[in-house]
Amino acid sequence: MNDNKYILRAIELARQGMESNNGGPFGAIIVNDKGEIIGEGNNRVTSTNDPTAHAEVVAIRDACKNINDFQLENCTIYTSCEPCPMCLGAIYWARPARIVYACDRKDAADIGFDDDHIYKEIPLPINERQIPTDQLCRIEGVEVFKSWAAKSDKTEY
Repeated sequence: MNDNKYILRAIELARQGMESNNGGPFGAIIVNDKGEIIGEGNNRVTSTNDPTAHAEVVAIRDACKNINDFQLENCTIYTSCEPCPMCLGAIYWARPARIVYACDRKDAADIGFDDDHIYKEIPLPINERQIPTDQLCRIEGVEVFKSWAAKSDKTEY
């Protein structure tokens, strides 16, 4: 696979999104094991008022729609910047074979996109995190989980 060709496409999508005021300067593509681009995206946070519309998430949604599957096995995600914690989580759920990125998290922080506070929050006990979090109705929630576990016609993922 031609990694340079694909990472340059992700960088170009970042530039296009930035220049059209879609959102921040981030782009991503997803390439299958045949070398075909099956999904593309650039950051659309501000143009869609969606804080989850990061380039990687947009590209994952596009690719999954295009292949009619919720898994991206044997695919590579090329992204113009090291994925933030949210995008990294989405990428792991999509299960691609690999990630290739251009800029790193320090490069992003240098222009005002600093995710370090999120990285610091993740390992903290819930009661020490900045956003207060409460657990309620666990027993009722677990009942739904038990029903899922017993469901014979579920689609595993």
